[in-house]
Amino acid sequence: MRIAIVAESFLPLMNGVTHSILRVLDHLQDRGHDVLVIAPSGNDGEAPAYVNGAEIHRLPAVPLAGYTNVRVAVGGVYRVKRILAEYAPDVVHLASPFVLGWRAAQAAHQLGIPTVAVYQTEVPGYAARYGVPFLENWAWSRVENIHLLATRTLAPSTFALNQLRGRGIPRVRMWRRGVDTVRFSPDKRDDGWRASVAPGGERIIGYVGRLAVEKQVEDLAALAGLPGTRLVVLGDGPQRAVLEEALPDAAFTGFLGGEDLARAVASFDLFVHPGEFETFCQTIQEAMASGVPVVATGRGGPLDLVENSRTGWLYEPGDLAGMRGRVQDLMGDDAKRRAFAAAAHASVQDRTWPALCRELVRHYADVIASGPVRTGTTNAKGARL
Repeated sequence: MRIAIVAESFLPLMNGVTHSILRVLDHLQDRGHDVLVIAPSGNDGEAPAYVNGAEIHRLPAVPLAGYTNVRVAVGGVYRVKRILAEYAPDVVHLASPFVLGWRAAQAAHQLGIPTVAVYQTEVPGYAARYGVPFLENWAWSRVENIHLLATRTLAPSTFALNQLRGRGIPRVRMWRRGVDTVRFSPDKRDDGWRASVAPGGERIIGYVGRLAVEKQVEDLAALAGLPGTRLVVLGDGPQRAVLEEALPDAAFTGFLGGEDLARAVASFDLFVHPGEFETFCQTIQEAMASGVPVVATGRGGPLDLVENSRTGWLYEPGDLAGMRGRVQDLMGDDAKRRAFAAAAHASVQDRTWPALCRELVRHYADVIASGPVRTGTTNAKGARL
């Protein structure tokens, strides 16, 4: 196949969208597919021209206000249409489409190229968290327009699937995320690393992710004062200084990647994720693969990943006393925590990236066979495409 992947964000920025694309590129290269990635330009020439055998076509981009390492591609539909026309892909993969992805959805539709749109970021939900709730309806309108044009939409969780179908978006299928069960393993647990962040021998409560408003990391202040514990925060982002002040007893490591990340996660005793706007939450899977039980908010992707009273606990969104109680339950009972850890590890062993990427390629083949969405059809709400 010839596949064009249009990425709303990509290297050198590392996030959930980039991570998924890299795993897909690995798979496609191994199987001889031809791939072009269209992505925003990076800062100061840092962006690579080729990744895993795929050419990276960069579009002019500007930094997002307040989050300067995130860049938003500028320009119109015509520029993307010209690139796609020259490359002539069999299918266009829209990775977490919103700005650049919207232009690509229109361009592919005009060219008659089928599209697979991967819903990965709940952008409308971020509006209230960033203090602009009046933009939520506009953002949902943009999301709906993109996915109405797509030949097929892939949602990462039951919550996201139902959310999209509830908004009248047709042709939605489930496509979860894989996890590297070799890289993330209980065998990576490192007593030396544990001693470096918890020199008093405390049990470690860990968080991994961007330090940004939508992640609600400040909610972890509810865990302050739990005896015999140390909160360790892995990651970086625009909220770091604010969070260091809000969580004065926590250890902040900054961004970790590769084996450093795998070693750190396996060295946690418990993983806590407070964010309410996760369509999936890859870091939960990575913690589970590392043999670490999870406490997470009961909304979005975690609903599919965490099984209450077996692999971890879910708490009601906003119930920070409930979060503290669930953490206390596991941190105060070594036998229970070990049982949850073993169950968490076992629960993700069949969720490998090769299996998920084979499934993705089948979605590509299906939409190529069916062709693009035809103008004039309607969605469940009766809106014409």
